[in-house]
Amino acid sequence: MTQSGTAGDAVGYIQHHLHNWQVGEGFLSLNLDTLAVSWLLAGLLVIVSWSVGRGLSLERPRGMQNLLESVVEFVDRQIKDVFPGHNPLIGPLAITIFLWVFLMNAMDLLPLDLLPMLAAAAGLPYLKAVPTTDLATPFALAVSVFALVMYYNVRIKGLAGFARMFLTHPFGKWLAPVNVVMTMVEELAKPLSLGLRLFGNMFAGELIFMLIALLALGGFGLLWVLQVVLSSGWAIFHILIVTLQAFIFMLLTVVYLGLAHIELDRH
Repeated sequence: MTQSGTAGDAVGYIQHHLHNWQVGEGFLSLNLDTLAVSWLLAGLLVIVSWSVGRGLSLERPRGMQNLLESVVEFVDRQIKDVFPGHNPLIGPLAITIFLWVFLMNAMDLLPLDLLPMLAAAAGLPYLKAVPTTDLATPFALAVSVFALVMYYNVRIKGLAGFARMFLTHPFGKWLAPVNVVMTMVEELAKPLSLGLRLFGNMFAGELIFMLIALLALGGFGLLWVLQVVLSSGWAIFHILIVTLQAFIFMLLTVVYLGLAHIELDRH
């Protein structure tokens, strides 16, 4: 990890790394680096999956096929444990979420200044390489999951059954106004907690990398050695965070969709 050439002090260094390559202003702005990196990783996932699918071997599986089969089996076990019934969408959705979020999180394991330096050489003033440290990405994923949850709530329970859930859960029909407020809070908390958990953990991890990188700003040899040791140690630990956050996002998605598939007791 090296010092960024575009920031001369600690505050400027951190501000530079927290700034997106952006067009537009305010609510209508677009973070082009987030879009580019996330869609490039999605394209990479599609290409690798397609390539492995074309070359599947039942007799002598190896390499990437073994890895992807292990992921599929792992995700399938989680679905069987927490998802009631059967829905052909849940398996592919869970695997896609796990792998895509993992890849986006894993961008945090690259040297902090590498991609921003390459972007600066290409004429781009800013580049944030980790899409999940941009609040828009976790919330876009969470809102997409929330839309699916609402869809299956209506589809499985029916519009009348879904409305009845708001009126009777959790305290019974005699406290319908309280039930409506409580259920609305409960439902809205799902995408909020889903998005904030992913963003908070990944943003904190990236910030720690930045603080470790600041040790090199003094230019002293011992500090460079300490920076290498600390950044390597944190990177090893961060592998667990990267994987765990992808797993939690995937598992909560399956759990929320599973709750949406449970029909209400009509009695």
